[in-house]
Amino acid sequence: MIAGIETGGTKVVCAVAERGGGILHRTTIPTSHPEETVGQIVEFLRDTVPGDDLEAIGLGTFGPVDLDPQSPQHGVLGRTPKARWTGVRIKDLLHTALAVPVAIDTDVNASALAEVRWGAAQGLDPVVYVTVGTGVGVGGVVGGHTLQGYGGGHPELGHLLVRRHPRDTFAGHCSFHADCLEGLAAGPALEQRWGRHGVRAPELDPLIADLAGYYLAQLVVAITYGLMPGCVVLGGGISAVPGLRERTREHSARLVAGYLDDHPLSQVGSDYIRPPALDGQAGVLGALAMADDLLASTPASADERSGAQARSSG
Repeated sequence: MIAGIETGGTKVVCAVAERGGGILHRTTIPTSHPEETVGQIVEFLRDTVPGDDLEAIGLGTFGPVDLDPQSPQHGVLGRTPKARWTGVRIKDLLHTALAVPVAIDTDVNASALAEVRWGAAQGLDPVVYVTVGTGVGVGGVVGGHTLQGYGGGHPELGHLLVRRHPRDTFAGHCSFHADCLEGLAAGPALEQRWGRHGVRAPELDPLIADLAGYYLAQLVVAITYGLMPGCVVLGGGISAVPGLRERTREHSARLVAGYLDDHPLSQVGSDYIRPPALDGQAGVLGALAMADDLLASTPASADERSGAQARSSG
């Protein structure tokens, strides 16, 4: 059996599945301080997987996180605005507690992987996945592999510096850059801008769709110029605001200004910017895929092969 874990800014989704089968157990845990959150993850897995049946874990985590397997900081979270999580060795904590190998990547890369294999981006490569919720995250799949960079790095395009909407006077919410993309278009920025908890309201939907769409279009255009993916999957809680994707398409077409006249980004009616197809499960499904890939890429030990042969002959 394998486990998939998606850690997000407000919640952690955990799932257990048989290799090659469907999800058997699933739970959601609030993201609190590291000791409590990791403890609840471990408790769930011990309660749902009998004996030594758990073979591997796939972990899609919020970042920044070191993804270089050769680094002594592999699996360690970098400077994050999430209280008390900076410097947490999340991969090692799970490996030590459960004594199984752990594959780690970003939550957005995990989502991209799942959408390529089973969702909205099947048959396409490269693919980019953008999520807009408590933050703005960007992940991708290139050549069948998730998008990772030099020295264990990964995309951090949520902190892209953007042009201001002509009617936007909000100072910005990002604790590092104030008015970067995340500081202007993520959920907390929208809440602070309108002074309310939660921004889903009929009177606000058109304003949010236009404002967030204006900023997200700049991200999509930059991604397209830099990588030319087959599509951009736009997910996350804010993406559910009615009209957001449509306004993002319109602003994107205006920004390219005919330069890519034969590219679907220039065509407002295209589905180049598209919704996810996995109904909010992309992250945890991608994490399960990572666990399965880890086992598939790890040669079985001599003891495992001889045990399998004995069971087969018996």
